[in-house]
Amino acid sequence: MHITHLSLTNFRNYGRLELTLPQGPTLLYGNNAQGKTNLLEAIYYLATTRSPHAENDAQLLNWNAAQSEDPIVVGRLVASVVTAQHNHQVEMRLIQEQKSTVARQRSFSFRREALLDRRKVRLMDLLGAVRVVLFLPEDVQLLTGSPANRRRYMDITLCQVDPVYCRALSNYNKVLEQRNAVLRQIAEGQPGREILPIYSDKLVELGSTIFLRRAKFLANLSRETQRIHYESLTEGRESIRLLYLPRLNAKKSRLTPPGEQQPEAVSEWLESHQGQSEIVSERFAKLLQETLATDIARGATTVGPHRDDWSFQLNGRSLGSFGSRGQQRTAILALKMGEINWMTAVTGERPILLLDEVVAELDELRRAALLSYVSQATQTILTATDPGMFTDQFLRQATRMAVENGRINVM
Repeated sequence: MHITHLSLTNFRNYGRLELTLPQGPTLLYGNNAQGKTNLLEAIYYLATTRSPHAENDAQLLNWNAAQSEDPIVVGRLVASVVTAQHNHQVEMRLIQEQKSTVARQRSFSFRREALLDRRKVRLMDLLGAVRVVLFLPEDVQLLTGSPANRRRYMDITLCQVDPVYCRALSNYNKVLEQRNAVLRQIAEGQPGREILPIYSDKLVELGSTIFLRRAKFLANLSRETQRIHYESLTEGRESIRLLYLPRLNAKKSRLTPPGEQQPEAVSEWLESHQGQSEIVSERFAKLLQETLATDIARGATTVGPHRDDWSFQLNGRSLGSFGSRGQQRTAILALKMGEINWMTAVTGERPILLLDEVVAELDELRRAALLSYVSQATQTILTATDPGMFTDQFLRQATRMAVENGRINVM
């Protein structure tokens, strides 16, 4: 899989960009704040419909265009994509419309449109047309940040290759919002108990699919990550494991009472029941019933995949809590390289690799391991402020592009 052409209009600091991209490695270099990261962000956005940096999509519009007097401002991201089976044109439109002008104060509406081969589609239908693995220096926050960050990583990665999972997740979130609204009504003494089972049953059906597919994903990714970490990055000195912590228990505390399974045991139970969704559904339904009083009191569903987590274990201990900075960086490198292998095995094609200023933070051993993966990829786009950190051999095989103030020149 690779992108042959990328077109950007009113995206970040790119007013207009038409860029032909070759196969193999492409090195974008230049000073900070010139547009290197923005280009990677554009490709990632086309692949996932999400930005790794912006809090809301309106921030992606070119600032000068968004502040103009034009009643409609359109940002466009278009990529021509070649895969083993198809050639596609993938497009996202960011549309800002001026609604009214009252007392010299303008108000705006914002919407997104997705197009696949020039036909409007749902955002969900765009997923999988481009598949990427993004590696950022701040990815270490997967170890030290909130569970929401780790769930987001699972969701984005899985949705690129598993449309069943993505549909289940989208519908689950909608049903969860509806169930929580009914719980709040009941808590306030309003009617709702008669319709609550309808939402609970649907939540069980969708949630069981999510539990099972997350368990399978993390088990497979853990094996790839462990092999790379043990064999290539630590020379057999350290063993790593990705541990799924599903919220399929009533208690979040690790100090669970006798007879109640730890999250680790629940993860193994899910792995052993792949293909048996009815058994998982039965357990989830029972748990929702057990926590009903708590859910009503809080006005929110307290168990389910929306409360899931996962962790890194290094030699049996939490890497986020006890690992050094160097060990954490090595683990994230192993994770990203494992993600490449997992996605390749599932889809039959290597994803596009996007590496944003990560090579500078790696020592010689780990830099060599990463660049060996880069050389095997169909297409990789890297950013750096200084090309001198790369070997002459790598620079000879890479296409080099200088980035300055939203302009890109092939060197």
